[in-house]
Amino acid sequence: MNLELQNKNALVCGSTQGIGKATAIALANEGANVTLVARNEEKLKEVLAEIRENCQFERSREQCHGYLVADFSKPEELKKAIETTDLKFHILINNTGGPKGGELLTATPTDLINAFQMHIVCNQILTQAVVPFMKSEKFGRIINVISTSVKEPIPGLGVSNTIRNAVGNWAKTLATELGGFHITVNNVLPGFTNTARLDQIIKIKSEKANTTEAQMEQLLKSYVPAARFAKPEETAAAVTFLASEQASYINGINLPVDGGRTKSL
Repeated sequence: MNLELQNKNALVCGSTQGIGKATAIALANEGANVTLVARNEEKLKEVLAEIRENCQFERSREQCHGYLVADFSKPEELKKAIETTDLKFHILINNTGGPKGGELLTATPTDLINAFQMHIVCNQILTQAVVPFMKSEKFGRIINVISTSVKEPIPGLGVSNTIRNAVGNWAKTLATELGGFHITVNNVLPGFTNTARLDQIIKIKSEKANTTEAQMEQLLKSYVPAARFAKPEETAAAVTFLASEQASYINGINLPVDGGRTKSL
């Protein structure tokens, strides 16, 4: 299937590792010009070099990739960074590391405020920056990488459950407002995926349960009908499809990529 992403410009957040990095590579391999966004410039340079060296798109020399340095814990810094670029974006991938784990009752007001800024305020800043161009092009894709906690809260991730659900409702509202301009807004909900974030969750859960990390890993896999964790590339494939021309009539959805773990429909 030709996803028709040639000459499309994509802004991919959190793109130095995990699902964000895999998504940036997948979009580039489909012909998109990719701009990476993260806070670590050295890692951004490494991923950019990797994309340029290994891009599978047949006309990769015609592509223009770059990066922006921004810390999502500082929304004003992100706003300045996006305002410095002359590029106009057809595709926005909102993807930010999850809030720290723990029971909701133990979270401080600052924990909630910080998470809201990173996941709602920063999404809003980027969306306001890219939508005018999307409207003029009559093509736009805003895809938010969130969590299956949008459908089923995950024990021990109180702040994340709260904020991820807020992002889901933010996105659904935008999908209604922007649908008439040929702009879609969708959410991808990763399940257990082999990333640094999952390693952190396994460590926290194993300590709380007084068991080994290997035992906890096997327990979590037992919850998944597919009996394994996802590769970041598998989630990236779903994101890339939603960014394509072929997904033009898919709007306002929550798409679990979780091997069947989520029990709700």
